[in-house]
Amino acid sequence: MTDLVNMQGIEKFFPGVHALRAVQFDLVAGEVHALMGENGAGKSTLMKVMSGIYQPDGGRIEVAGQQVIINGPRAAQDLGIGIIHQELALMNDLTVAQNIFIGREPRLRFGRLDEAALNAQAEAIFAQMKVRIDPRAEVRSLSVAKQQMVEIAKALSFKSRILIMDEPTAALNDAETNELFTIIRQLRAEGVGIVYISHKMDEIKRISDRVTVMRDGSYVGTVAAADTPISTIISMMVGRELEAVHVDIPDLSAAPMALEVKGLTRGRMVRNVTFSLKQGEILGFAGLMGAGRTEVARAIFGADPREAGEIMVHGKPVQIASPKDAVAAGIGYLSEDRKHFGLALGLDLRDNIAMASLPRFGNGLGVLDDAALSKVADEYIQTLAIRTPSARQEVRLLSGGNQQKVVIAKWLLRDCDILIFDEPTRGIDVGAKAEIYRLLQSLAAQGKAVIVISAELPEVLRLSHRIAVMCEGRLTGILPGGPQTSQEDIMHLATLRADEETGAMA
Repeated sequence: MTDLVNMQGIEKFFPGVHALRAVQFDLVAGEVHALMGENGAGKSTLMKVMSGIYQPDGGRIEVAGQQVIINGPRAAQDLGIGIIHQELALMNDLTVAQNIFIGREPRLRFGRLDEAALNAQAEAIFAQMKVRIDPRAEVRSLSVAKQQMVEIAKALSFKSRILIMDEPTAALNDAETNELFTIIRQLRAEGVGIVYISHKMDEIKRISDRVTVMRDGSYVGTVAAADTPISTIISMMVGRELEAVHVDIPDLSAAPMALEVKGLTRGRMVRNVTFSLKQGEILGFAGLMGAGRTEVARAIFGADPREAGEIMVHGKPVQIASPKDAVAAGIGYLSEDRKHFGLALGLDLRDNIAMASLPRFGNGLGVLDDAALSKVADEYIQTLAIRTPSARQEVRLLSGGNQQKVVIAKWLLRDCDILIFDEPTRGIDVGAKAEIYRLLQSLAAQGKAVIVISAELPEVLRLSHRIAVMCEGRLTGILPGGPQTSQEDIMHLATLRADEETGAMA
């Protein structure tokens, strides 16, 4: 059987990063081929090469047996390749039919839109898909599942025979997922080849024919989904050799409780989450994309409203309705997107460090004490080894690691007892990572209570005294830190369906 797509030896470089290393992938007609790997494994990069968003720096791509150069998304569409991104790209104020044929609408004389023909063409595609959606409805009126169907219809309107789906069920409930799977099976029966990217092991077993695993930008292997245990796929995903993990687990049996969270709930992304954190402890939060880790942090910090749940700080209930309330309670949050939510890039280090503590630098007349500001900033620059010419350097000119240290300095100056670090080393080089690790361990040794959210399992294992694992908005278990816990142990809980939960949430 001729491959719909055959990719061999695909290379991709970004500044300082070898993103794809001689990767191979193939897709045949009438199959669902799952593409799996940890966050950062290179899955999305490979699919962006296939769909023309990125140009490869090496390798060969064949479509229907012919070597091709896919130099842009339009070229991919012309070759019958469609991609449905995790974040849907529909226009809410337009109708379903208008979204499907945007820029290609049938026209009457004088350029008038032929609404009848437009809707009829959309209805024909939905009939092919065996889906009932009104082409005249505004997209904003549809459920997320129906919007997914519109995205599929849009791809099929380009006569796509190759369909890439990136985390298509991330925002769907079980009934909506079943509806999507019905469509996928229908398309497969019609000879469409589907690349299915997902972290959900149960879905992979239900819907895919083959599974290709990537790790660290490299091809690991391809296996038959039906014949391969989930444990084997997990081992393929995390099987790289790691430096030995040496984490000293302190005896915290007598340590006071810093934070208690009970029944925290916010929609589907945070479902009845309960955990505790002691002074001097580092609690890692692990889970795959869409697990709800960041959503838990934002709900605790008051950045997102919670629907239910109780938060206690140092044994006393606190009411947190906003970040201001959280800071007043002694909680600091370092967002995963430091440039948008943690820093004022156009201001200097001094102003960024003092940003959360400005009232303490006032002289009572509405004027800030310039000398005191500079003195404190210089102290933190020295303490945290921030590499900068001076405290008056604009933060935007610092490296990622030094920017992260500025955010940390801001919350240390505010004297927060509880610090939540969301992806603390994202976009930071290896040397800076080691410095951040030492800093977090030092903070815990000083009695700070620390939560670290990270997509990198080696990082979680290296830092954490305990590890909370989430899957689909639920806390599926809490594991001990140190060498007695493996990446496989974490991945098991990170892919655990709700009806499989063990209740091991100590």
